[in-house]
Amino acid sequence: MVHQGVRLEPILQAISDFLDDNATIIDAIQRDLQRGLKNPNTGRNGLTPQQVLRSLVLKRVKNWDLRELRERIADGITLRQFTDFYSRPVPKHQAFNEAFNRLTPETLKVINDLVVKAAVEMKLEDGKKLRTDTTVVQTDIHHPTDNTLLWDAVRVVTRSVGRLFDAIGRRVDGFHNRTRAARRRMQEIQRMTSSARKSQQTKKYQALIGIADEAVSNARGVLERTKNVRAKTIAAALAIEAYRAEIEHYCDLGDGVIDQSRRRVLEGEQVPDAEKLYSIFEPHTDLIKRGKVRTPLEFGHKVFLAESAKGLITQYEVLDGNPSDAPCGTLTQTSPEDVWAGSGGVWCGSRLL
Repeated sequence: MVHQGVRLEPILQAISDFLDDNATIIDAIQRDLQRGLKNPNTGRNGLTPQQVLRSLVLKRVKNWDLRELRERIADGITLRQFTDFYSRPVPKHQAFNEAFNRLTPETLKVINDLVVKAAVEMKLEDGKKLRTDTTVVQTDIHHPTDNTLLWDAVRVVTRSVGRLFDAIGRRVDGFHNRTRAARRRMQEIQRMTSSARKSQQTKKYQALIGIADEAVSNARGVLERTKNVRAKTIAAALAIEAYRAEIEHYCDLGDGVIDQSRRRVLEGEQVPDAEKLYSIFEPHTDLIKRGKVRTPLEFGHKVFLAESAKGLITQYEVLDGNPSDAPCGTLTQTSPEDVWAGSGGVWCGSRLL
């Protein structure tokens, strides 16, 4: 390609050479891609670690979405060279998404540090200014209310118990499906008018909380009665153990939902935000209040970002809870190396990052 006058643009060529000199990251990417696979050496060929690394770096440098990333690589000779595809077919954007999602946070941090370090060594970043800010990444949950969380707990625990019964090959006495009753109570609460809530809400919640408490208690009884069950095959034994762990997990979360609903609705207690569960599917979700008119409440995580004058994200961190970001602003670094190493230090709220 070089002899034909087709060359990578200088920045991508420099990044490519830099990645070649830091090939140790390939081993970490390989481990991440194979993580959780029973037979990683069988099946269709997927993206190679080299293709994943270079495609992710290209997406990061060019700020493209997954669809544009795929189209640019497929249509560009130089980008095929940079991402190690050459004449091989480029998969759909979903394949890139799945591969990127398999990378652990530790690996992603190393990759981001490599990009920033390359920019510093190539004199693309002088490290004189650093802009800090926070944003909210919302989790994929429905708007949390006490009645919908209780309904979630009942239906998910019941579904997990059903899967355990299928794996065992028989039902176990002592567990009754109460999903229809829970759904009916949940819908009745949601359809209440403001005047009806004053006189009927407590009674409806007592019924719904009682159903949820019964479902969780009965599910724990199933766990007790199936702890010595024998499976016919190894695969069945693994499935039974996995479903038992799933039931225990959702029972613990169900207890949390029942407790906060009883305290808030029945006892009139103001439950602190830090003690609340906003989803049994994403229990790590935080309540974020940033004073915005259109979105006064957001459910997810506040993320701290430090951006250089050239648009590089030099530091990032997922924050716990909802710390104040008022002190965040612009920080002058002491040297270009500080941009990569983060040794200048960044204050955000009460945290030194």
